[in-house]
Amino acid sequence: MLTDPAALVPARLSPGDVIRVGGAGLRSRPLRVFLSALGIAIGIAAMLGVVGISASSREDLDRRLAALGTNLLTVSPGQDLFGKASHLPAEAERMIGRIGTVTSVTATGMTQAKVYRNDRVPPGESGGISVQAARLNLLRDAGAAVVSGTWLNEATRRYPAVVLGAKAADRLGVTRAEPEQRVWLGGRWFTVVGVLGLAPLAPELDTSALVGWPVARERLGFDGYPTTVYTRAEERHVLDVRAVLAATANPEHSTEVQVSRPSDALAAKQATDATLSALLLGLGGVALLVGGVGVANMMVISVLERRAEIGLRRSLGATRGQIRLQFVAESQLLSALGGAGGVLLGLGVTAGYAAYQGWRTVVPVWATAGAMIATLLIGGIAGFYPAVRAARMSPTEALSMP
Repeated sequence: MLTDPAALVPARLSPGDVIRVGGAGLRSRPLRVFLSALGIAIGIAAMLGVVGISASSREDLDRRLAALGTNLLTVSPGQDLFGKASHLPAEAERMIGRIGTVTSVTATGMTQAKVYRNDRVPPGESGGISVQAARLNLLRDAGAAVVSGTWLNEATRRYPAVVLGAKAADRLGVTRAEPEQRVWLGGRWFTVVGVLGLAPLAPELDTSALVGWPVARERLGFDGYPTTVYTRAEERHVLDVRAVLAATANPEHSTEVQVSRPSDALAAKQATDATLSALLLGLGGVALLVGGVGVANMMVISVLERRAEIGLRRSLGATRGQIRLQFVAESQLLSALGGAGGVLLGLGVTAGYAAYQGWRTVVPVWATAGAMIATLLIGGIAGFYPAVRAARMSPTEALSMP
C-alpha cells in the first residue's frame, strides 16, 4: 500500500489558527488569566502614569513661564573669598537700570524682623516666613499678582502695612485681606492690606511678608541693602544683559554676585523631576517584572496541566515547532491583554490627575509604544521556557502521565 508523501507533511498553522489556538488556551482559565494580566497591567500603568504625569506637569510649567515671560533676571549677593555672606551696594538698582537693554528694575531687601499671627506666639515659632522690604513696582517685574486686597502704594509703604505671600498667608491663617486683619511683625502690629497668589517666577515671595521700603528702614532696622534685584531685559538681549549684570551690580566685587533667571530654576526642577521619574520608572519596571514572572508561572503550570492535550496533538501530527508556537502565542496574547489594560489604566490615571490639577493631559507617543513593546518582550521571554518544555514532550510520554 502506497502512502501519499504529501500526507506525511504536517499542516502549517496560519496566523489566524495560531491566534485561535492560543486564545482557546486562555479562555479555559479565565480567573488565572485575569490575575496574570493584572500584574502586567499594573506595571505598565505605573510606568505610563509616571511619564504622563511628569510630561503634563512640565508642559503646564513651560506654558505658565512662557506666558509670564522668561526675560526676568535676578541678582543676589553671594559670598566673599572667606565664605562670609556679602551684600549688594545700595546703588545696585540704579546702576543696573543704566544698562541700555534693561526695561525695568525692582528689588526686595531682607530684614531681621519676624512675623507672627499675634503677640502671644512663642518667638521660635515664626513658621519660616521672611520679612522683606519691597519696591512698589515689584509685582509687575516679578510676575506676581494680588488675589485679595491691594498692593502697597505711596501711602501704605510708609506705614505699618504688609502684603503676605501665598504660603506665608496660609501659615499665618490669613485667608483674605481686611481692615481689621493684623499680624504681629517686628514687635508691633501691621495691617494686612493684601495677599498674593503663587509667584512661579519668584517663588521666594510665596513665603515672605512684604512691607514698604521706608517703613522697613524706620521701624524694622533695615540697612537699605537690596538682597534680590529683579531685572527685566529685552528678550533678544537677555544673555547679553546677564553677562554684565554681576559687574554692573557690584563693580568692586563682581565675583560675589549671583545672577540667575527663571529658566535656570526650570532646568533644576526638570533635573529633579528626571531623577524622581527614573526612580518611579524603576519601581514600575519591578512591577512589570513581577507580572512577567506571573505569566511564566502560569504558562509552566499550564504545560503541566495540559500534558494530555499536548500528547494528543503530537500523536495527531503536530510538530514540536507548532506546540512551541502555540504556547508562545498564549503567552503573547496574555501579555498583550495586560499591556492594553495597563495602557488604558495609565492614560486614565494621567488624565484624571491632570484634570484635577487643571493641566493639559500630555502622554508622549513613545511612552505608549514603549509600554506595548515592553509588554510583548516580557510575554515572549516569560513564555519561551514553558513553550520549549511543552515541545520536548514525546506523545507517548505525555499521554502516559497521570
